[in-house]
Amino acid sequence: MKSTLAQCIAAEALGTAFLLAAVVGSGIMAATLSGGNAALALLCNTLPTGAILTVLILMFGPVSGAHFNPAVSIAFALRGELTARALLLYIAGQIIGGIAGVWVAHLMFGLPLWQISATVRTGPGQWFAEGVATFGLLMTILGCITRTPAAVPYAVGLYITSAYWFTASTSFANPAVTIARSLSDTFAGIAPAGVAAFIAAQIAGGLMGLLVAGMLFRSHAPD
Repeated sequence: MKSTLAQCIAAEALGTAFLLAAVVGSGIMAATLSGGNAALALLCNTLPTGAILTVLILMFGPVSGAHFNPAVSIAFALRGELTARALLLYIAGQIIGGIAGVWVAHLMFGLPLWQISATVRTGPGQWFAEGVATFGLLMTILGCITRTPAAVPYAVGLYITSAYWFTASTSFANPAVTIARSLSDTFAGIAPAGVAAFIAAQIAGGLMGLLVAGMLFRSHAPD
Protein backbone atom coordinates (compact mmCIF):
# COMPACT_ATOMS: atom_id res chain seq x y z
CA MET A 1 0.00 0.00 0.00
CA LYS A 2 1.37 3.40 -0.98
CA SER A 3 1.95 5.87 1.85
CA THR A 4 0.20 9.23 1.94
CA LEU A 5 2.28 12.40 1.77
CA ALA A 6 1.40 13.10 5.41
CA GLN A 7 2.73 9.67 6.42
CA CYS A 8 5.92 10.30 4.43
CA ILE A 9 6.56 13.66 6.10
CA ALA A 10 5.85 12.22 9.55
CA ALA A 11 8.29 9.36 8.85
CA GLU A 12 10.98 11.77 7.65
CA ALA A 13 10.55 14.02 10.70
CA LEU A 14 10.49 11.17 13.21
CA GLY A 15 13.38 9.34 11.57
CA THR A 16 15.56 12.45 11.47
CA ALA A 17 14.67 13.17 15.10
CA PHE A 18 15.84 9.70 16.14
CA LEU A 19 18.98 10.11 14.07
CA LEU A 20 19.93 13.39 15.77
CA ALA A 21 19.01 12.08 19.21
CA ALA A 22 21.46 9.24 18.55
CA VAL A 23 24.20 11.47 17.13
CA VAL A 24 24.04 14.09 19.88
CA GLY A 25 23.11 11.74 22.71
CA SER A 26 25.92 9.30 21.97
CA GLY A 27 28.30 12.25 21.65
CA ILE A 28 27.34 13.48 25.11
CA MET A 29 27.68 9.99 26.58
CA ALA A 30 31.00 9.45 24.81
CA ALA A 31 32.47 12.72 26.03
CA THR A 32 31.34 11.90 29.57
CA LEU A 33 32.78 8.37 29.68
CA SER A 34 35.91 8.62 27.51
CA GLY A 35 38.04 10.43 30.09
CA GLY A 36 39.26 13.00 27.59
CA ASN A 37 40.35 10.43 24.98
CA ALA A 38 39.14 12.06 21.74
CA ALA A 39 39.64 8.96 19.60
CA LEU A 40 37.60 6.82 21.99
CA ALA A 41 34.89 9.47 22.16
CA LEU A 42 34.67 9.62 18.37
CA LEU A 43 34.45 5.83 18.14
CA CYS A 44 31.67 5.80 20.73
CA ASN A 45 29.86 8.47 18.71
CA THR A 46 30.38 6.65 15.40
CA LEU A 47 29.04 3.19 16.20
CA PRO A 48 25.58 4.26 17.45
CA THR A 49 25.19 6.58 14.45
CA GLY A 50 25.83 3.82 11.92
CA ALA A 51 23.65 1.39 13.87
CA ILE A 52 20.67 3.73 14.22
CA LEU A 53 20.82 4.66 10.53
CA THR A 54 20.48 1.01 9.57
CA VAL A 55 17.52 0.54 11.90
CA LEU A 56 15.79 3.74 10.80
CA ILE A 57 16.11 2.94 7.09
CA LEU A 58 14.70 -0.53 7.69
CA MET A 59 11.85 0.96 9.72
CA PHE A 60 10.89 3.98 7.63
CA GLY A 61 12.15 3.01 4.17
CA PRO A 62 8.84 1.38 3.18
CA VAL A 63 6.97 4.55 4.23
CA SER A 64 8.95 7.52 2.90
CA GLY A 65 12.12 6.10 1.39
CA ALA A 66 13.97 7.03 4.62
CA HIS A 67 15.93 9.96 3.23
CA PHE A 68 16.42 11.90 6.51
CA ASN A 69 18.63 14.19 4.43
CA PRO A 70 17.79 17.14 2.14
CA ALA A 71 20.71 16.26 -0.16
CA VAL A 72 19.21 12.80 -0.73
CA SER A 73 15.71 14.22 -1.22
CA ILE A 74 17.01 16.75 -3.77
CA ALA A 75 18.66 13.91 -5.69
CA PHE A 76 15.45 11.90 -5.77
CA ALA A 77 13.47 14.96 -6.86
CA LEU A 78 15.90 15.45 -9.74
CA ARG A 79 15.38 11.78 -10.64
CA GLY A 80 11.65 12.55 -10.93
CA GLU A 81 10.71 10.54 -7.84
CA LEU A 82 9.54 13.51 -5.71
CA THR A 83 7.43 16.47 -6.76
CA ALA A 84 8.60 19.99 -5.91
CA ARG A 85 5.91 20.25 -3.21
CA ALA A 86 6.88 16.92 -1.68
CA LEU A 87 10.55 17.92 -1.75
CA LEU A 88 9.89 21.11 0.20
CA LEU A 89 7.80 19.23 2.74
CA TYR A 90 10.41 16.48 3.08
CA ILE A 91 13.13 19.07 3.75
CA ALA A 92 10.95 20.95 6.25
CA GLY A 93 10.16 17.71 8.07
CA GLN A 94 13.82 16.72 8.15
CA ILE A 95 14.98 20.06 9.56
CA ILE A 96 12.22 20.25 12.17
CA GLY A 97 12.73 16.63 13.15
CA GLY A 98 16.48 17.11 13.45
CA ILE A 99 16.11 20.08 15.78
CA ALA A 100 13.55 18.16 17.86
CA GLY A 101 15.99 15.23 18.12
CA VAL A 102 18.73 17.52 19.43
CA TRP A 103 16.38 18.89 22.07
CA VAL A 104 15.36 15.36 23.09
CA ALA A 105 19.04 14.50 23.61
CA HIS A 106 19.55 17.61 25.74
CA LEU A 107 16.55 16.76 27.89
CA MET A 108 17.64 13.15 28.35
CA PHE A 109 21.03 14.27 29.69
CA GLY A 110 19.68 17.13 31.80
CA LEU A 111 21.25 19.86 29.66
CA PRO A 112 19.76 23.26 28.73
CA LEU A 113 17.29 22.84 25.87
CA TRP A 114 18.46 25.86 23.86
CA GLN A 115 22.16 25.93 22.99
CA ILE A 116 24.40 27.36 20.29
CA SER A 117 27.51 25.37 19.43
CA ALA A 118 30.94 26.93 19.91
CA THR A 119 32.81 24.12 18.10
CA VAL A 120 34.56 25.61 15.06
CA ARG A 121 34.52 23.36 12.00
CA THR A 122 35.71 25.24 8.96
CA GLY A 123 38.37 25.48 6.29
CA PRO A 124 38.88 24.14 2.75
CA GLY A 125 39.85 20.67 3.95
CA GLN A 126 36.64 20.22 5.93
CA TRP A 127 34.48 21.69 3.17
CA PHE A 128 36.05 19.36 0.62
CA ALA A 129 35.56 16.47 3.06
CA GLU A 130 31.85 17.25 3.27
CA GLY A 131 31.62 17.19 -0.52
CA VAL A 132 33.41 13.85 -0.63
CA ALA A 133 31.28 12.42 2.17
CA THR A 134 28.00 13.38 0.51
CA PHE A 135 29.22 12.26 -2.92
CA GLY A 136 30.01 8.83 -1.47
CA LEU A 137 26.68 8.65 0.35
CA LEU A 138 24.72 9.28 -2.87
CA MET A 139 26.87 6.78 -4.74
CA THR A 140 26.19 4.21 -2.02
CA ILE A 141 22.43 4.73 -2.09
CA LEU A 142 22.00 4.88 -5.86
CA GLY A 143 24.46 2.10 -6.57
CA CYS A 144 22.73 -0.28 -4.18
CA ILE A 145 19.23 0.69 -5.36
CA THR A 146 20.20 -0.28 -8.90
CA ARG A 147 21.14 -3.91 -8.19
CA THR A 148 20.60 -4.80 -4.51
CA PRO A 149 17.97 -2.50 -2.95
CA ALA A 150 17.63 -4.71 0.13
CA ALA A 151 21.25 -3.87 0.99
CA VAL A 152 20.67 -0.10 1.19
CA PRO A 153 20.09 0.10 5.00
CA TYR A 154 23.24 -1.85 5.77
CA ALA A 155 25.35 -0.14 3.12
CA VAL A 156 24.37 3.35 4.31
CA GLY A 157 24.99 2.48 7.97
CA LEU A 158 28.40 1.04 7.15
CA TYR A 159 29.31 3.91 4.82
CA ILE A 160 28.57 6.57 7.45
CA THR A 161 30.42 4.54 10.10
CA SER A 162 33.46 4.48 7.83
CA ALA A 163 33.17 8.10 6.67
CA TYR A 164 33.20 9.36 10.27
CA TRP A 165 36.84 8.26 10.25
CA PHE A 166 38.16 8.82 6.74
CA THR A 167 36.82 12.37 6.30
CA ALA A 168 38.34 15.43 7.99
CA SER A 169 34.88 16.70 8.91
CA THR A 170 33.62 13.43 10.47
CA SER A 171 31.04 13.17 7.68
CA PHE A 172 28.00 15.25 8.50
CA ALA A 173 26.94 14.70 4.83
CA ASN A 174 23.48 16.07 5.60
CA PRO A 175 22.18 19.68 5.66
CA ALA A 176 19.45 18.91 8.21
CA VAL A 177 21.99 17.27 10.52
CA THR A 178 24.32 20.24 10.10
CA ILE A 179 21.62 22.75 11.05
CA ALA A 180 20.49 20.70 14.04
CA ARG A 181 24.03 20.12 15.33
CA SER A 182 24.65 23.89 15.36
CA LEU A 183 22.06 24.01 18.15
CA SER A 184 24.00 21.72 20.47
CA ASP A 185 27.12 22.92 22.31
CA THR A 186 28.24 19.34 22.90
CA PHE A 187 30.70 16.87 21.38
CA ALA A 188 28.78 16.69 18.08
CA GLY A 189 28.21 20.42 17.61
CA ILE A 190 29.23 22.83 14.86
CA ALA A 191 29.38 26.59 15.29
CA PRO A 192 26.67 28.36 13.23
CA ALA A 193 29.30 30.30 11.27
CA GLY A 194 30.40 27.06 9.63
CA VAL A 195 26.94 25.82 8.65
CA ALA A 196 26.45 27.57 5.28
CA ALA A 197 29.75 26.36 3.82
CA PHE A 198 29.12 22.80 5.03
CA ILE A 199 25.67 22.79 3.43
CA ALA A 200 26.98 24.21 0.15
CA ALA A 201 29.64 21.49 0.02
CA GLN A 202 27.07 18.80 0.85
CA ILE A 203 24.70 19.91 -1.91
CA ALA A 204 27.54 20.10 -4.42
CA GLY A 205 28.81 16.65 -3.43
CA GLY A 206 25.32 15.20 -3.61
CA LEU A 207 24.71 16.59 -7.10
CA MET A 208 28.06 15.22 -8.25
CA GLY A 209 27.15 11.84 -6.79
CA LEU A 210 23.81 11.91 -8.62
CA LEU A 211 25.57 12.74 -11.90
CA VAL A 212 28.24 10.06 -11.60
CA ALA A 213 25.77 7.43 -10.38
CA GLY A 214 23.57 8.20 -13.39
CA MET A 215 26.48 7.46 -15.71
CA LEU A 216 27.74 4.35 -13.93
CA PHE A 217 24.58 2.56 -12.88
CA ARG A 218 22.07 3.20 -15.65
CA SER A 219 21.03 0.16 -17.61
CA HIS A 220 21.76 -0.25 -21.31
CA ALA A 221 20.05 -2.56 -23.75
CA PRO A 222 22.45 -5.10 -25.29
CA ASP A 223 23.76 -4.30 -28.77
